[in-house]
Amino acid sequence: MAFRGTNHDSNTRPSRTPPEDTHQEAAYLKMLGEKQQPVRIKLVHGDIVRGWIEYYDRRMVRLTREGKPNLFIFKHEIAYIAEDTGSQQRPTGGVKNGNDKSASE
Repeated sequence: MAFRGTNHDSNTRPSRTPPEDTHQEAAYLKMLGEKQQPVRIKLVHGDIVRGWIEYYDRRMVRLTREGKPNLFIFKHEIAYIAEDTGSQQRPTGGVKNGNDKSASE
């Protein structure tokens, strides 16, 4: 019995393995930081932390949180980062003195 991989038919193309890194991580983290998009970060040991990404580099991410200490998280400790659709996006200074113009109309 032959293995599937040993069939060298001239009509079949050899399959290529996908690249290990797509080099899109930096662009995605930059977009999340610029939008101050709320995210959930699940750590490899199971904890989930929420906030927005303020800074990142090759080895770590800075997670800024409302009313809680900011976290510097090493990337090797992160299982995944997901946009937190349950939270609203941070206000960027459009509301002053707590009064929203559309709420008063």
